[in-house]
Amino acid sequence: MPYWLDGAIPLAWLIGNQPLKQRIIRYLDYILEHQHEDGWLGPRVEEKKEAADLWSQALALKMLVVYHDATGDDRVPACVGKALQMLDRHIDKEPLSKWGQFRWFEFLISIYWLYERIGESWLLDLAVKLHAQGFHWQAFFQRWPLTEPTEKKRWNYAGHVVNNAMALKEGALWWRLTGADTDRASPCAMMEALDRHHGMPTGVFTGDECLAGKSAIQGTELCAVVEYMYSLEWLIGVRGDPVLADRLEQIAFNALPATFSPDMWSHQYDQQVNQVECSIRDNRPWNTNGPDANIYGLEPNFGCCTANLSQGWPKFAAHLWMRARSNGIAAVAYAPSRLDTDIGGVPVSVELETDYPFRQDLQFTVEVGQPVRFPLLLRIPAWAEGAAVKIGGRTEQVGHSCSFHTVERTWQGKTTFQLSLPMMPRGIPRPNGAISIVRGTTRLSWMPAI
Repeated sequence: MPYWLDGAIPLAWLIGNQPLKQRIIRYLDYILEHQHEDGWLGPRVEEKKEAADLWSQALALKMLVVYHDATGDDRVPACVGKALQMLDRHIDKEPLSKWGQFRWFEFLISIYWLYERIGESWLLDLAVKLHAQGFHWQAFFQRWPLTEPTEKKRWNYAGHVVNNAMALKEGALWWRLTGADTDRASPCAMMEALDRHHGMPTGVFTGDECLAGKSAIQGTELCAVVEYMYSLEWLIGVRGDPVLADRLEQIAFNALPATFSPDMWSHQYDQQVNQVECSIRDNRPWNTNGPDANIYGLEPNFGCCTANLSQGWPKFAAHLWMRARSNGIAAVAYAPSRLDTDIGGVPVSVELETDYPFRQDLQFTVEVGQPVRFPLLLRIPAWAEGAAVKIGGRTEQVGHSCSFHTVERTWQGKTTFQLSLPMMPRGIPRPNGAISIVRGTTRLSWMPAI
């Protein structure tokens, strides 16, 4: 249920669907009113033979933060605080294990969120304890041994494709506490290593369920696609690096829609870049998944993706626009959209009309309630050579790709302007003499120096 709510909440509030909102509110009322006395969220097994896997708590807390951002429900901060206090006591006796150990950094999302509201130091102390007990992805990638496809049936947490997709944001989340440059830079080194040894033209890396090399017939799990996107959305907010948004779009417009039907009632557990049939066969080259992982269904192979796929599009839509310095607005990723906000108390709306990524032209309309000055930052992808902005009858060539082009002025009334992002086709060499033809995509192995 927390997986589904994590995507359904932003969906319902972004599109204003009242029946879906009411359904979600009923679920959240129950969750908030049935929190255990010690702070545990959701059902628990009292008589357990081994330590509880705390991943469920991280997921529930992340979902509650999303709910508060959408609704402002004043019950949420107290609920989150009580759950984190329970976690603080719990890990003293039962350290992190299994999924919770390998996804420990997901707790930092709710910890930082609450700390920014109440400023109590025990929250940062809890973050340090979780880091001490968690799997250290940065250190692991410094001498990373998983450069080859995972041996068949050798399932492992460190090579699990979804764990790796989530772990890309570990360093940036930890950097918010440490301020260390190495923490901030670590995601790019991890992405480069995964690209080099397991990367696909769609922007994701293989894993069925563990890292599986670069063959075009290897699968990629749907959960990894949406979690990679969520990691990139977090990383963009922390780092402000436009090349990360290039990758976010590449995954959103290629890997994500390929893995489910148009109505989203059926999906694949594993998608293949070079897929010629969907069938149940025992001789699929999966590392660990079953023969039904390739077919479209409501719940093929395992049920996690059935709930988790719903976060892909809504969270992508929610991160198209971000705040920038000096009261600015940044156009981070491009899709038909409208932003309603305020700057210095002045109502501001920005609407983007476009057929991007199928066409290269984007039309922006900025409307303000009264004259107000602010910068509007337009992402110029690394692949967009010769990008140009046409505003007020003048055409300005954008000097650098892989940057944010700033349009700063005192905006008055309604202003319409165009951005053109030339998309040149190119070939990317792939294993076994193959070539992938791409248009408007950065080479996967390329990352800027940090």
